[in-house]
Amino acid sequence: MSSISAVNDYADVTEVPGLGATREQLSMLYTRYKWAVEFCEGKDVLEVACGAGLGLGYLAARARRIVGGDYTERLLRMAREHYRSRVPLVRLDAHMLPFRDRAFDVVILYEAIYYLTDPGRFLAECRRVLREPGIVLICTVNREWPDFNPSHLSTRYFAARELSDLLRQHGFDVKIYGAFPALKESARGHILSLLRRTAIALHLIPRTMKGKTVLKRLFYGKLTPIPPEVVDEMAPLEPLVLLPADTPVPIKSYKVLYALARLR
Repeated sequence: MSSISAVNDYADVTEVPGLGATREQLSMLYTRYKWAVEFCEGKDVLEVACGAGLGLGYLAARARRIVGGDYTERLLRMAREHYRSRVPLVRLDAHMLPFRDRAFDVVILYEAIYYLTDPGRFLAECRRVLREPGIVLICTVNREWPDFNPSHLSTRYFAARELSDLLRQHGFDVKIYGAFPALKESARGHILSLLRRTAIALHLIPRTMKGKTVLKRLFYGKLTPIPPEVVDEMAPLEPLVLLPADTPVPIKSYKVLYALARLR
């Protein structure tokens, strides 16, 4: 039996080609795949929860082999329509990866760990399918960001220390990075943050990506359509900041967390 509810369709809460996006949203998309490239050069790579495959082509140009997998068939259809035979795509459950032992060098899980009912089981599967020295790359929203808004399909979000602890408990050496500072330096930034938090508190934020796009147009103006495939310099690249492992991480510092986990 699947560890993800069979009734969940994640297409409506996932970034897909053509959907309007803010400049920062596109920067987040570009930054996470640009970061991954340095670990994927000449490697066998699996992206779990690849969605519509926005980053697969970008990684495929550098990796020796890349496979994309997702639970939602509607998202896989979008990816297949774009990539055709360029990238193998598989429907999968992240808790039971349908691959032989030691098949990959890198496993990527971006913006999806909060949908898993058992992240530990996923990490056990990563250990099984990775060959040494294997790497897991994770990107997730920081739940301690004051403007954080959880998805209605989520199960659990992680703070930096919690994510680090989880990975260490499952046999990985870990580095946690933060990016996209949450500081509101301008008057407009403060106003937008206040409006966002008020909307979250009153449960006014739409549940779907399309619904959220309407609000973004109101607050940010003209949006740019998300491309079917990440390309170089499509948006500003945000630097990742290594967070110290031996001190509490400032809970309001960053919107996005990145984990680099290596097999011990």
